[in-house]
Amino acid sequence: MSSTPTDDVQVFLDRHPEIDSFDLLISDLNGVIRGKRIPRDNLAKAYSSGIALPASVFALDINGNTIEETGLGLATGDGDRLCRPIPGSLMPVPWLRGGRHGQLLMTMVELDESPFFADPRQVLTQVLQRLTAMGLTPVVALELEFYLVDQARKPSGAIQPPCSPRSGERATQSQLYSIQELDEYADFLDDIQAAARVQDLPLDTALKECAPGQFEINLVHCDDALRACDSAVLLKRLIKGVALTHGFEATFMAKPYGLEAGNGTHVHISLLDTEGNNVFSEPHEEVLGSALLNQAVAGLLEHMPSSMALFAPNLNSYRRLQPGLYVPMAPTWGFDNRSVALRVPSGPRAARRIEHRVAGADVNPYLLLATLLASLHDGLSRELTPPPAINGNAYEQVEDSLTNSWQQALDLLEEDEVLGEALGYDFIRVFVANRRAERAQAMQAVSQLEYEWYLRHV
Repeated sequence: MSSTPTDDVQVFLDRHPEIDSFDLLISDLNGVIRGKRIPRDNLAKAYSSGIALPASVFALDINGNTIEETGLGLATGDGDRLCRPIPGSLMPVPWLRGGRHGQLLMTMVELDESPFFADPRQVLTQVLQRLTAMGLTPVVALELEFYLVDQARKPSGAIQPPCSPRSGERATQSQLYSIQELDEYADFLDDIQAAARVQDLPLDTALKECAPGQFEINLVHCDDALRACDSAVLLKRLIKGVALTHGFEATFMAKPYGLEAGNGTHVHISLLDTEGNNVFSEPHEEVLGSALLNQAVAGLLEHMPSSMALFAPNLNSYRRLQPGLYVPMAPTWGFDNRSVALRVPSGPRAARRIEHRVAGADVNPYLLLATLLASLHDGLSRELTPPPAINGNAYEQVEDSLTNSWQQALDLLEEDEVLGEALGYDFIRVFVANRRAERAQAMQAVSQLEYEWYLRHV
């Protein structure tokens, strides 16, 4: 006899008598986690009846203010929708309150249980159905870059790298792939690994990235794209929480330092057919990728310019999109080439895949993957042909063409009929209205740089 969700809840509660409260979590348009905190005794009800949250949770800007232009606020009475638990996401939170806390990831539905169009997780679900109809299953892995930041600011108020827990010295060098730097932060990284094991998050490798205080943690490839994004959302929360227990702050800002490397989110994608074969693999040694791989690449390249608003969702995102800092600035591709936007890594043919290298670490993982899979699907559906693969340094061969204008990125997204149909025109309307309103707020702020440059000289 199979167990019910309520049975599973009771098993969890019996296994964890120390947990007395739970956070019910949902990821908004920005990838910011929102939700409610409930006592232990209410957990079973959350499973049986769900919880109510206003639809306007997906109208919130980065400051938590409702953007009325989305149409999800007072124009519709700011009404509630139902949030349902995501199976397998009920876990302890070992870094919070001495282990007396748990969490549960949720997704929003209409009152009739149909998907709520503005929930990014439901948007990804909708796109996945298109690939399922083709007999294809995505296998994905996400790589997340982040900075550790000292909780103490400089006298100017600017952020700074933390002091090493071992030496006490503040990092000033890049030290890419440094094992010594990993040793310096071993306790922090060990606690991340331990918490990830408790939460069943499939971590792969950790490495020192190229700027002071910058690291990368990768998730193991997964043939459940929804779970892969769930894991990415929860891993961000985990890293931030564990960092605080060590006296640091962790940030996934795309560009926390103007003159240092930005934080990116790289995504590896392959496709399996109904028999479990990788359709990007080509059995002939002289051929590096299959026809379907080339079609997928072509679709990703074609929609890359109009996807920038989703890959770079906020003001700081566009600080990262600068020449000379190893960020792809044109829709390019190549084999085993880290200067391109789409890299096809070397390795076993059975593991042939595409690595997407454009998005910032501030991206919403569900929307990132939904956009990539919708673009890839279009390439397969129309059997598109990509331009020749780039050999050598793409930065020197191809002129920058991907926009670093937030306004233009939103305009291009609105004009893309393929993405509008795949992600949902109503969703695009909400997303663009939300981002335009936040951009308008940002344009009202005058920076210190502007005072220094212009106050006395113009």
